[in-house]
Amino acid sequence: MHIVEDDLSGAAIRALLEQHFAGMLANSPKDSCHFLDFEGLKGPDVTFWSIWQGDTLAGCGALREIAPDLGEIKSMRTADAHQGQGVGAAMLAHIIRSARDRGYAQLSLETGSGPAFDAAHALYGKAGFRPCGPFGSYVEDPFSRFFTLEI
Repeated sequence: MHIVEDDLSGAAIRALLEQHFAGMLANSPKDSCHFLDFEGLKGPDVTFWSIWQGDTLAGCGALREIAPDLGEIKSMRTADAHQGQGVGAAMLAHIIRSARDRGYAQLSLETGSGPAFDAAHALYGKAGFRPCGPFGSYVEDPFSRFFTLEI
């Protein structure tokens, strides 16, 4: 697997993100979905990566700066054909390393709360993330779960 910074212009990454957006909307009410759209992922405070197995897109993830000491994980997604192959763990490790390199003291994330998000919760827990309250501009929401990692 190799990870590259991605400009979101390729058809494969756009299709994977469209699938990601649709999955979020299928499992949570629209007002409880906090994913960044294409323009949001291109923002100056966001770095977006794709992960590849050979020439095949396997997944993606992003790191957004909330504050000089706080980063947020965004748009973590593994392509369906690559589920269970360590893609998410590899991307998460890359994002954690990047956050450390930037000097962040904390890395946090918001994700859904239903059964569709159980694998994500397990991945973050295995990496040392712990449940926390809302951060940044988030508010309590029964459809959201928040996690953080001191780094």
